[in-house]
This record gives sequence, structure tokens and C-alpha cells, in this order.
Amino acid sequence: MTLALQSLRQALQTGRKKLSRKLLHWRMRGQSEADILAAERKLRGVEQFDKLRRADIVVVSFGKSGRTWLRVMLSHLFRVLHGLPENAILGFDNFHNLNRAVPRIFFTHDNYIKDFTGDFHSKQPFYDKRVVLLARDPRDVAVSQFFQWKFRIKPSKVAINNYPPRGSDISLFDFVMGDNGGGMRSVIDYLNLWAQEASKVSNFHLLRYEDLRADPGGQLHRLLDFMQVAAGEEHIAAAVDYSSYENMKKMESRQQFRLAGGRMMPRDRDNPDSYKVRRAKVGGYRDYFTDEEVAAIDARVKSELDPLFGYG
Repeated sequence: MTLALQSLRQALQTGRKKLSRKLLHWRMRGQSEADILAAERKLRGVEQFDKLRRADIVVVSFGKSGRTWLRVMLSHLFRVLHGLPENAILGFDNFHNLNRAVPRIFFTHDNYIKDFTGDFHSKQPFYDKRVVLLARDPRDVAVSQFFQWKFRIKPSKVAINNYPPRGSDISLFDFVMGDNGGGMRSVIDYLNLWAQEASKVSNFHLLRYEDLRADPGGQLHRLLDFMQVAAGEEHIAAAVDYSSYENMKKMESRQQFRLAGGRMMPRDRDNPDSYKVRRAKVGGYRDYFTDEEVAAIDARVKSELDPLFGYG
């Protein structure tokens, strides 16, 4: 399948998804917002569950944990390995359709499948899969989520994922410590459930964002071994160089990946906080709070987060 056909196929799939959601809202007009949101979450869960069952590898992460960075890194690696088109971004099966040697990789925030299965307390649908959990310190995630909510998030994602209404007068500290879809409570609950379920997954690999920052080449090598993908050191080095923070910022500024569904485009080119690639700083959350606020945030992580992740 050519890249042009792939792009057309992807556009049709996106169009079908948007149409199905509009039809759902039309059929449920007059019903409560809560019922409509629950139905849409279930519909999205059906879509995600279908990809999960067909995937060779699943990369799971809470939003703002470095998924786009990892996706760009893997995209370049597979492009170099198999001579695939420049600037193409790894989706679910687009690279696989161009070359069968590339596995079908499902990148997911795992936020709707439970609404379809009705199982909110286990990861049973993932047990027979090869799963990569990309984890990041909940403190940095929650701060990044605040800026995502404030400057980037699509209006349709606000209510369905329990974010505060857009334009709400809420401080960064209150957002981070609050009970909302992007706050630290949600991140900790998410990671704790995966920690509880990790031993039940037949093939499980924990990849910490902080380790990937400290040793991108070594961590990518270990990840590829887990994914059962053979690559030389020169291929790994090329992927690491291509996905460097500086190059990612340049590519987003140039809107180099404008066919990637908007995931690598700034909402406002004059506002650095509206960029997908914002700071990428480990422990950067401390820059935004007083000493007392940092102490309160750190205490929550220490007391509530599973020690598997090493952030306490």
C-alpha cells in the first residue's frame, strides 16, 4: 500500500469516527449530558478495544508522559530500517501496511476501554498482550496537564475526561492537587492500577520517562529487545538524534507533521506553553510552586504512589 493510499485510508477512518460520534449525539438529543458522555465514552471504548485486540504491541501511558516523543523516535527508527517515507508518523497499522516487518503498535492512554468492558478494576483485556507502560513522575505530568488543559485540549475532551470547564479560574496548585482528569490524583490512581496488574500481563515492560531522558539510546535498545525488533546501534543513534528535544521543537515550529492529526502542532505559535513539546524537564514541577506547596505535592506522591515506579 502506498503512502498516498495510507493517508486516504487514515482520513476515511477519522471521518467515520467523527461521524459516528455526531450521530450518537443526534440520536441522544434531549437526554442528560451525563448519559450522552457515558455513551460516547463507551463508543470510544469499542474503537479502542478493536485496536487492542489486533495490536502486536501496546504502548500505554497517561497523557503528557512522553508518548509523542517516543512515537517520533520509533517512527524514525522504522523509517531508517525499512526505507519508509520521510515525515510519516507511526500510527496503529500505517507502517505495518507499508512493510509487514513493522509491528502493529497501539498507542493508547487507556481511558475508554473500561467503559466498554465495564471492568474498572483490572487490566484483563491486556493480559495476553505485549505491553509497554510509559510512566512519568505524576508531579511533572500534572503540571503538563494543566498547560494542556489551558492551551491545547480540544473542547470535546474537556467534559468527557473530567477536566474543569475551559476558562475556569483555577490555580496551577489547585489543579494539580484537585480531583480532576488531569490532576495528580488521577495520575496516581492510573499508575497504581497498572502496578497492581503488571504481574498478570504475559509480557510487560516498564519504561520510565526519566530513564529515557537520561539514557535514550540504552533505553531504546532495551525497548526494541522487548518488542522483538532487531536494529543496529547506528539505527538507534539516528532515532535518538532525530527525536532530540531541540529537533522536536524545530519540527513542531515548522509544522512538519501537519498530517499527524494535530498532535505535533502548536495551538498558538507565539505562546510557548501551547506547544506539544513544551519543556521536557525532569522535576520541572518545582519551578512553579512555593516550598510549602512542593512539600504538600511531594508528600502525596510519597504516601499514595506504588513504590514500583520509584518516584516516592
